[in-house]
Amino acid sequence: MCIYTFFCLTGCSLKVADVQLPYEPIQEFSLPGETEAPDRWWQAFDDSTLNILVDSALQANLPLKIAWYEFDEARALVKIASSARVPEIFLQLQSGISRPEPDFAGGENTQLGLGTSYEADLWGRIRYSIHAEEYRFRASYYDYKTAAVTLTSEVALAWFRLKANSIQLQLVDEQLETNQQVLALIRNRFASGQVRGVDVLRQQQLVESTRQQRIALEVQRELLENQLSILLGQPPSELAEAAAQLPDLPPLPQTGIPLQLVNRRPDVQSSFYLLQAADREVAAAISNKYPRLTFSLNAALRSNDLVGLFESQAISLGSSLLAPLFYGGRLRAQVDQTEAIRQQQLNEYGQTVLIAFQEIENALMQETKQVQQIEVIAKQVELAEKTFGQLRIEYLNGFTPYLDVLVILNQLQQLRRDLVNARLGLLEIRVDLYRALAGGFETERDNQLEKEMEDL
Repeated sequence: MCIYTFFCLTGCSLKVADVQLPYEPIQEFSLPGETEAPDRWWQAFDDSTLNILVDSALQANLPLKIAWYEFDEARALVKIASSARVPEIFLQLQSGISRPEPDFAGGENTQLGLGTSYEADLWGRIRYSIHAEEYRFRASYYDYKTAAVTLTSEVALAWFRLKANSIQLQLVDEQLETNQQVLALIRNRFASGQVRGVDVLRQQQLVESTRQQRIALEVQRELLENQLSILLGQPPSELAEAAAQLPDLPPLPQTGIPLQLVNRRPDVQSSFYLLQAADREVAAAISNKYPRLTFSLNAALRSNDLVGLFESQAISLGSSLLAPLFYGGRLRAQVDQTEAIRQQQLNEYGQTVLIAFQEIENALMQETKQVQQIEVIAKQVELAEKTFGQLRIEYLNGFTPYLDVLVILNQLQQLRRDLVNARLGLLEIRVDLYRALAGGFETERDNQLEKEMEDL
């Protein structure tokens, strides 16, 4: 669905004021990227389960539904404000009884009236107020888009962490088995008097430490499953087993021209339209200082009783011109207030753009350094494996004390776990980058709204 078509519901004649950022925007990011990221960025990871989870969350997540109904509320506020453009028509029935009757001679105690009033928008006060609501309506739509982008990133992060957790559990189980085998070996050597009893105790401590790590991972898995369940809009429950394999990192997305790129972000769009709304509020406050011209028309049926109600008619037509003379400085203060709000919103918009620049640059820098860290950790793992293999042989031949073997074994197992965490961290950084670059995407609610528009 085209955003332009969508906003024609509120009037395509809306004009936006030029906005000058309070600083010079950057001209390029530190890395240009390789390929254009899809709007539905999570599909770049080629994970069918992740696609299903994200689609389910977009349909059932409760905070996202709240954001949509806030958008619905903003749409209703536009209609309420727009009603000021047309005359108000009302029907009124009045009836009264006076005792004693002589005191009511010649008066009416029953009246049926039809009236209408209309304010001519001479200076644009009503028009500017309506435009302000329409811009807030647009901002609310992009707030919903922002919530959708945030939700998809949270689902992706939770899913990748579950995958990493499965890898860690598998790795810890392998390490626990290795540690128990080493313990059995040391006990046999202790029984033959080749090693000291303290070596057995140290290895037992390593076994128990590995078991403790497994318990911590099991707790972490439960928490991640509960978090993912809530994101999917359902009570905490056990989810399908996550495959013990992290996806490959997709090619780096293109960054392009910084200002054009961040202007695609829904949070930047929301801040921009809130600034436009504040600008129209200033215009409305200025117009409020000028005279108002109001027209009224009343038609009534009057009688002393219900029987003769339709025998007497009266019609009145009137107009009034209300010109503010002295309000104790209230109107001027209202203009100052709206101007201060506009300045606040201008700086808020500038700050939103700055944060967008920061998030993209941070993610680009972090990804570069994270790749380097993974290479370093992988090299350490390789060296630790060779060292452990050599020391193990020396220990079995009686050339090396067990403590040296224990230290390198503990380091090797920790490095393997660190490598999994580093690879997970790389995926988390890429998710942050996709979220920072995201320009929004269509959801089922967007499609439903488009269908409603076609039926109008």
